[in-house]
Amino acid sequence: MAKKPTHTSGTPATVALTAAGVRFTQHTYPHDPTAPSYGLEAAEALGVPPAQVFKTLLVDLEGGPDRTAVGIVPVTQQLDLKAIATASAAKRATMCDPVAAQRITGYVVGGISPVGQKRALPTLLDESAAAQAVVYVSGGRRGFDIGLAPAELLRVIVGRYAAIAR
Repeated sequence: MAKKPTHTSGTPATVALTAAGVRFTQHTYPHDPTAPSYGLEAAEALGVPPAQVFKTLLVDLEGGPDRTAVGIVPVTQQLDLKAIATASAAKRATMCDPVAAQRITGYVVGGISPVGQKRALPTLLDESAAAQAVVYVSGGRRGFDIGLAPAELLRVIVGRYAAIAR
């Protein structure tokens, strides 16, 4: 059971969700910069199963129609680079440089939200999210997550499901 949501100041993610009429909850928690996994830290702080908490990762695509894409996977798993390349019609995918990811999204690494990025990127949500009533993703900064229905997340980011986690 998730802890009671707390309200916080707006981020590009919350502004975008509000503008799109998406129902979501806001959850802040004290972030420990030395935590070995920011995602597992979030799950523990929120009091929810780690399978409901998802991390947002950027990849560079080679030989595909797009140069950069976003993959959203459970914090307990890793992004499968071959799978995201295939799902993106690219020859190969590599993890995006953290500095480039921050520049592209407008968010700091560890707080990259799939919502409200500087520009819309092709986005894939791991298909395991479909089994969850609510998923939690970064709200746009470390120590701040948002909870929403996975279908609503896909609607607002104009994304789709794909088997991209391993």
